[in-house]
Amino acid sequence: MTAYIAAYDVEGPGCLAACEKIVAVHRKFEMPATFYIVGRLLEGSAAAFRRLLDDPLFEIASHTYSHRMLRDHPFCGSSVAGDDLATEIVKGKRIVEDVFERPCLGMRPGCSFDVGLRGAPEVLKLVDEAGYRYVSSLAWGPDFTLPAPLNQPFAYAEDGYPNLWELPCHGWHDNVIKPTSALKRPLRVAWPIEFPGAVPAGHVQTPEEEFRIDRVLLDAAAERGLQFVSLVWHPWSLDRFDPDMRMLRLVFAHARALGLAPTTYADLYGQLGGPKP
Repeated sequence: MTAYIAAYDVEGPGCLAACEKIVAVHRKFEMPATFYIVGRLLEGSAAAFRRLLDDPLFEIASHTYSHRMLRDHPFCGSSVAGDDLATEIVKGKRIVEDVFERPCLGMRPGCSFDVGLRGAPEVLKLVDEAGYRYVSSLAWGPDFTLPAPLNQPFAYAEDGYPNLWELPCHGWHDNVIKPTSALKRPLRVAWPIEFPGAVPAGHVQTPEEEFRIDRVLLDAAAERGLQFVSLVWHPWSLDRFDPDMRMLRLVFAHARALGLAPTTYADLYGQLGGPKP
C-alpha cells in the first residue's frame, strides 16, 4: 500500500498562526504529519509550538537552524561553510530535541536540491555525526525543474553513508505555484513532461485548482504502487492563499479515498529497516 505523508516547512513569520489552522484540519481527519521547523523560529516561540504540535500524530524534524543554504542553490543563494554549516545542521537538531524532548530523526534543508546531498561530503559528514537518520533534501527535478518527480527512498551508500537515508518530496513547491509566490524568477519545467496534468499554464487561482494539480501526483503514486508520496507545503503560503484550508481538506479526503496509508517521514524511515536511534 502506498503511504501518504503530509509535511510542512515551517520557516518564517505567519507560520505559527497558520499551523494552528493546519493542525485543526489534521485532527479532524486524524491525519499524521511531519513538521520541519527552523530552529531560530522555534527558539522564539518554543512554548507555543510545543503546545500546538506536541501530539502523537506529529513528527517534529529540523529545517536547519536559520534556513541558510547547505550547498549552492540557483534560486536561493550560495552555501554557508565551516562553523556556519555546522550551526545549521547541528544546532537545528538540538533545538528541536530540547523543545520537544524527543529524538529528531530527520532534516530538510532550506530550499532543498535537485540531487539531494549526493556529492556533498562535508554536509553528509556533519549530518551523520549529528545523529540524523534521514534527510529529505531531494525536492526538484533535473536542473532544478518542477514538478519534482516521484523519487523514492535511497541510502547514501555511494557517498559512504549506507545508514543515512534520503526520503524525497514530490510535486510543486506550494509557495511558487500561486500568485502569492515569494519566488519571482521564471520556473523551469522538465522536458519531456512526465505529468502533463500537473503543469498549469500559470499560477493556480483557487484552492480547488491547486488540488487538481496535486491529485495528479497522488493518483500516479497509487497507480504505480510506489512506497510513498509527499507534497511540498509551507504554512505561511497555505494560509496566505487559502485561509480556510480548503485545499488541505480536499487532499486529505482524496488520499483517504485512494486508500493511501497516512504516515510520517519518521515512520517511513522505520519501515525501511534502518537502525533505531
